[in-house]
Amino acid sequence: METDIAIMDMNQLEFAVFCIENIAIRLGVNAGRVYRASEDSHILHGYIVPEYDVLHTQSKDYIVDDILMVMKERGVEI
Repeated sequence: METDIAIMDMNQLEFAVFCIENIAIRLGVNAGRVYRASEDSHILHGYIVPEYDVLHTQSKDYIVDDILMVMKERGVEI
């Protein structure tokens, strides 16, 4: 499992919000629900933030699909 990494700057924070909002839109759920699930499962600070440098260069659909795949692999239910 990845090490939890803190959000270090405004770009990472904006990216994290972007990810959470777009996953919520894709799933048709409240963004707060996605945030709580990503925090509880350590996906936010254990995957999204550490992989920021690679993920933020990809398309929105790729990012959402990738994070949803990680969530599924880890058994995260939203």
